[in-house]
Amino acid sequence: MRVAVTGAAGRLGRAVVTALEEAPFTGPFGPIAWSRAIFDLDEPEAAGPLLDRDRPEVVVHCAAWTDVDGCAREPDRAMARNGTATGILARAAAERGIDLIVVSTNEVFDGRRTDGAGYRPDDHPNPINAYGASKLAGEEAARAAYAAAGSGTAGSGPGGSGTADGSGGPALGIVRTAWLYGPPGNDFPAKILAAADRAAAAGEPLRLVADEIGSPTYTSDLAEAIAELIGAAAVAGTHHVVNGGRASRADWARELLRQAGRTVATEDVPASTWPRASTPPAWAVLEPTPLPGGEPLRPWQAALADALPALLRERARAMAGR
Repeated sequence: MRVAVTGAAGRLGRAVVTALEEAPFTGPFGPIAWSRAIFDLDEPEAAGPLLDRDRPEVVVHCAAWTDVDGCAREPDRAMARNGTATGILARAAAERGIDLIVVSTNEVFDGRRTDGAGYRPDDHPNPINAYGASKLAGEEAARAAYAAAGSGTAGSGPGGSGTADGSGGPALGIVRTAWLYGPPGNDFPAKILAAADRAAAAGEPLRLVADEIGSPTYTSDLAEAIAELIGAAAVAGTHHVVNGGRASRADWARELLRQAGRTVATEDVPASTWPRASTPPAWAVLEPTPLPGGEPLRPWQAALADALPALLRERARAMAGR
């Protein structure tokens, strides 16, 4: 099976490429990696010719502008990159009968629920920031493209998963996730370790946000779940894929420090301690949807333990290069 990955050099994209390289269904040549140099969100009209050239059967759309504060400062650019570009790619893929997975975010929800439940796929989205609005626009544009192609392309293209309504046309999957982290660094865990060093050097407690709660998710685990959906021909539908459990930013940071063997005084503070251009949802918990194999992703603490050695090596290299 020929599978293309947009944003292949990014945090999630590189993990998806690795997972697909190890999957039995991509064959000896592995996935088709589309970096920004090949598919640029600022030039999405290239999608059609690119699809014709590489002839994938499935596209995993990982490319996105994920700088949430940048999106807040430039909402039109956010909408163009995350909304319009996704729609153009989706129309091109649907017209050619190609299955598409669009990676989305918990930030399509407002985070204001107070019942302690995670957001489900059928909960009403209501983004409160430009990033979430642009990602929701991308979801909606992709759904419209595949709805329009459902009858006209049914059974006519290489995509084999079938639509959600069973029409046999190309399949669209929306994979929402939350609080992603993983190589190549500059993610929440890397920032916490650096902040811990600064706090220790200054003799001050490390201040940690305690009023944002979410689902920390390791890119490698999400990537393997995406590969599982493709391999099981279970792309169609809206999927919530996160590591098990939930944590505040402060909980996540303290578990990281514990696993890293770091003893640092900490102080819980509200998110408003650091004014930001974007307003993140306070409740960023997604209710996981079942995967084809029946097994959910492992707890976030176990995933963090697997991610930690690479993070510490990367940090050691960065410190040595100073």
